[in-house]
Amino acid sequence: MTGDTDRDGSPEGTELPGLNERSDAWLVGRARELLPDSALGETDELQRRTEELDGLLAEAQHRGEPRMVAQLLRAAIVIRVGDSQFADSAEPLLDELLAHTKRHGLAVLQADTHALRGRRQLLVGAEDKALSDVAVALAILDEDITPDAMLGRRTSDVLMAETLMDIGLVLTQLGVYEAADKVMTRANRYVRASGGPQMISVHLVNRTRLLLGWGLHLERIGENSAAIERFTTAAAIATALDALFPDGPDEAAVATEPVVGAAHALAHPSTIWTDRLSQLIEAPLYPRDRILVAIALARCLETESHTEQAVKVLGDVRDWLADGSERTLRVCLIREYARLSGTEAGERTANALETYATELEEQLWAMRESRITTLHTRREHERLSRRHGTVERQALQDPLTGLPNRRALDERLENLVASPANHPLAIALVDLDGFKVVNDRMSHAEGDDVLRVVASTLRDTLRGNDMVARYGGDEFIVLLPGAPLHAAEAALGRAAAAVAALPNDLSHGVTLSVGVVSLRPQETASRALARADAAMYQAKRKGGNGVMAVSAGGEAGRSGGSGLPGLSDVAAVTLATELAEAAADQTWVLPDSP
Repeated sequence: MTGDTDRDGSPEGTELPGLNERSDAWLVGRARELLPDSALGETDELQRRTEELDGLLAEAQHRGEPRMVAQLLRAAIVIRVGDSQFADSAEPLLDELLAHTKRHGLAVLQADTHALRGRRQLLVGAEDKALSDVAVALAILDEDITPDAMLGRRTSDVLMAETLMDIGLVLTQLGVYEAADKVMTRANRYVRASGGPQMISVHLVNRTRLLLGWGLHLERIGENSAAIERFTTAAAIATALDALFPDGPDEAAVATEPVVGAAHALAHPSTIWTDRLSQLIEAPLYPRDRILVAIALARCLETESHTEQAVKVLGDVRDWLADGSERTLRVCLIREYARLSGTEAGERTANALETYATELEEQLWAMRESRITTLHTRREHERLSRRHGTVERQALQDPLTGLPNRRALDERLENLVASPANHPLAIALVDLDGFKVVNDRMSHAEGDDVLRVVASTLRDTLRGNDMVARYGGDEFIVLLPGAPLHAAEAALGRAAAAVAALPNDLSHGVTLSVGVVSLRPQETASRALARADAAMYQAKRKGGNGVMAVSAGGEAGRSGGSGLPGLSDVAAVTLATELAEAAADQTWVLPDSP
């Protein structure tokens, strides 16, 4: 690129549009650009990026699109859980994202929230809590998750890959390398299918970091051959990473990714890596990468017989590790420090220390095996708990749309009607315009997809305490507790507009006709539903794609011809309402046969 540019890639000096003028896709894309790679960066730069991400999040929350909000919340958390200085501010965001993903049924991002919470727990040394969080994340992903039609296949793949990589990072830091390897292998499929160069690079770096930690751990129990295999594989991946930077040696991955330089040096300790690693260890790095670079540099210095300098490098990093994070790799660092320091001691003392260390390592390895067992147990427990909860939910859930079914609606409506604290209570009946055409001209499978998309849009555009239930066929009921009729009419109008604005390949031109009423004093639920049904048909007679609100006095909130000769709008709605009420209350008796 020639010429100077601003931080977002626009030519310097050009007037940039405000956030409110940017597209949703731009907000999500910019958030991804702001997330740091494995090079930590200066605190001031991280602070600047965090503040910009918070601004993007505020704009996304103002717009309210649930999937965009979830992705921006994730980005705001990721940048915080990478550094202990910002970790405390991640906690309320984690709570918000967890509640948000549960409400909107975003299972993959819900799993990622638990993985990110696990990363947050590791920053404060709460390893057991991190293990529990990652077990929950894995249990969620064990379920049959259908790609979100509103996101598209590529974005769904990217979110799944990011979630799996976050889980893999936690498992790697916990030293549960076999489980981490399986998760990273699973992530590889999604990265290959839909990941761009940046995601591929991050994934390969994470795999390399996993292999290096695994190899160092194997060395600690005397499995040197297996350790060399891990180092050799890591170096091969590092070579592949070098190929992603084709612009010459100045842009080589070893200069920008510390873990890549460490991989080459651990696989083949040599003086050729000393200068580069010496530069890298002085750069701002995450603790895990500083440890890997320090051990790799120490081994390169050892090949040159610069043992004293190697000990100093390891000692400096040991003293620098002030917090409780990276306990597994910290032990590897201390072991390396003790090994090189022992060359100065007498042979008998060194042998005694080595025997003692070996015994300790065997105990630590046994504890690691116990941690693997604990992970599997908690994962299975969570899976069974979720399955039990799913069975209970299915009894109250429409299987096609995932919305509450008639049984759940009846229970909720009965409770709302009986509790004055929920009044005023608005009740709406929603019917799809043009849905029969979709079924007749296309297929019932396409019709099912339309129902799912409309159901998701309705749920996402209304408040968290509003209930959207499938009533049957292409009809839905919406309950809006505490909402005056005019507010309910406005909210449902926004929902109808959101459905009308859906891409045609998702909605096939289907729109909404909505009738909404406010529960009258002493009125039964069946009567209120009958009035909402009559108002909905009045909206259809007006041409559909709109909301008809009927007040307690029978006044209709939408102008236009009634469609009934000789009757005004108010009279038509009143007549239809009275007929619907009579039908709701009427008990039909068949006459005796002659």
